[in-house]
Amino acid sequence: MKIRRLSAAVAVAASGALLFSACTSPAGSDDPAEGDSTATSAAADGPCKADLGDVATADGEIKVSVEDEFLGYNSNTPETYSTYNSAVTDRLFSNFWYFGDDGSICTDESYGTYEAVSEDPLQVEYTLNDEAVWSDGTPVTYADYVLDWAAQAITEDGKVTEDGTETPLFNHISGLTLGDYVPEGPQADSPDAKTFTYDYETVYADWKIQISSPFPAHVVAEQAGVSTEELVAAIQDLDMGVLKKAAEFWNEGWLSQPGQVPDPALTPVTGPYNFKADGWQAGQYITLEANEQYWGTPAATKELTFRFVAADAQIQALANGDLDAINPNGPTVDTVQQLEQLGDAVTVESSPTLTWEHLDFNFGSGIFSDSLEAREAFALCVPRQKIVDDLIQPIDPEAVVMNAREVFPFQENYEDVVSQSYDGRYDEVDLDAAKEKFEAAGLEEGTKVRIGYAAPNPRRAAEVEAIKSSCDQVGFDVEDSAAEDFFDKDLPNGDYEVALFAWAGSGQIASGQNIYATDQPQNYGKYSDETVDEAWKTLAGTTDEAVHAEQVVVIEKQLWDTLFGIPLFAHPGVIASSSSVENVRPTAAQSGIVWNAEQWARAS
Repeated sequence: MKIRRLSAAVAVAASGALLFSACTSPAGSDDPAEGDSTATSAAADGPCKADLGDVATADGEIKVSVEDEFLGYNSNTPETYSTYNSAVTDRLFSNFWYFGDDGSICTDESYGTYEAVSEDPLQVEYTLNDEAVWSDGTPVTYADYVLDWAAQAITEDGKVTEDGTETPLFNHISGLTLGDYVPEGPQADSPDAKTFTYDYETVYADWKIQISSPFPAHVVAEQAGVSTEELVAAIQDLDMGVLKKAAEFWNEGWLSQPGQVPDPALTPVTGPYNFKADGWQAGQYITLEANEQYWGTPAATKELTFRFVAADAQIQALANGDLDAINPNGPTVDTVQQLEQLGDAVTVESSPTLTWEHLDFNFGSGIFSDSLEAREAFALCVPRQKIVDDLIQPIDPEAVVMNAREVFPFQENYEDVVSQSYDGRYDEVDLDAAKEKFEAAGLEEGTKVRIGYAAPNPRRAAEVEAIKSSCDQVGFDVEDSAAEDFFDKDLPNGDYEVALFAWAGSGQIASGQNIYATDQPQNYGKYSDETVDEAWKTLAGTTDEAVHAEQVVVIEKQLWDTLFGIPLFAHPGVIASSSSVENVRPTAAQSGIVWNAEQWARAS
């Protein structure tokens, strides 16, 4: 599974579903497809969704691939938080913002607007569109957002979090993050208000994407046996008699059994699509249909079906017409060759993504935990250029070895950051220097290095093979320790010397704090450095872009000097779609090919 990176100070997700930062645009094709349709194909003039003009929903179905079964309406629990589940649920909910195709932040003013009305202290005002309603006709209001805050603020013992470390009442993937930043909760004149404010106790660099789609407060209230107004009062008064019932439903009431379409009375939506009655066949597909209550630009095609197709079967399914669009996970040279063989029947696009491969050392235990020389010996023998040449450039000829973590080779500031933070010492394999470091570290011939990753993954197996061929010459004994449960067991338990995986995500600024700062939940390797900690604290606590740029250099340099790990390359992205389908656009962001799926239309 591709894993997403969460924003700072959040809890670890199930299956390693994580999220991360980036900002500017990769190259890509926005050329319109030929032909006419109900939703006119249009070239985008930027990273956000194209303006298609007046759209009338056309009858028909478009089928896209996801690899795993749908899990539930609430994607914010550890049991449901994955890229595959979000591919479906993101079509069900509207939001003030979304990530554009380069990871930048786009706004959806048909849903509402927001702005910082004060920067110090930080106060953000949100205003919902008067027409914004749930699919059952209930208006979207402040009540929904105060529930969203409660789910990320209230502790199990009935208090508002003080530092985010307490046990949460709600099983939210973000833990108590929002309560830590906004301890008083959103403020409004009444539960049915369309305008409300968030007063931040401390400035947060990523405030623009801190508030996401809420869940329906009126449904939770009914399940807790109270009115919406009484639920809001219970949150404000910390009435645990009501809140425990509300949390019990929030935590468990929206989990699904495969094949059982959720009860529409419990799962109203605010997005362009809704669940289709009888539209879920376990292990096969789930179908959404256009939301008739949606007030914004309607879906271009009436039905959108997500078929649960394994990566190795997606190309054949596309060729057979069983799928109309695919976004193969971890594309290989064979992937591109097979797609090219389909000729004019499909449109294929490739571009760099905001997902990057890396090797991380285990600082909690083992040979690398307290020896910089041992880490240096390994870094000096990893054949990064060979890995890129053999495995990545055949897919993306522009691919290069990646020498940073918070910026990407296709971004404008990449060379500036790298020139100030890294001197090229690990660009080329140097076996003699590696042997000197190996001896200085006091290591013995045949020292075992287990490289763990999630299996099966042919490309990572090839990466480990290349590393073994080189590093065994130094004295290491590299072992391929792939496991299907790597993210569930080996990674969190520290059962490895080196972890091989990828962070994937979108346009966040401070999310790396959750990975590199001491004792943060996604700092799996237990790395700790005072310079890095302080730099992240400074970066996350300001909206000043100059400070962000300055501190990224500090962080990158220290991560290289202490050798947190070894970046390898930015993942190439490949999408393919039937030539009869218009408006399918690639994206570098974690949302994948379906990021604008409501705009897809069959050419007529």
